[in-house]
Amino acid sequence: MCQVRGRIRELEIKEEQERRRREQAHAALRWKIQPQRSSSAALVYRGDCALYPAEGGFLTREEAVIALAEPDIEACQICKPETGLVDG
Repeated sequence: MCQVRGRIRELEIKEEQERRRREQAHAALRWKIQPQRSSSAALVYRGDCALYPAEGGFLTREEAVIALAEPDIEACQICKPETGLVDG
């Protein structure tokens, strides 16, 4: 009986890890924006950037391109959200 419970727990852990991997991969294909603060510009991040761990409110590719074209919005210098947005 203990072996069965152990195996069930092991499978639950693997399932949770796989779910997190899928979420991380999906977030990497999206972008997020940190609103402007009084002393700094608004910033665009890749969806999986840990510097701004916002939940939800992701931008589409088109919205990220538009945001980065604005003069008062900058790209995160760590995650480089513009990578993959420029056709070329």
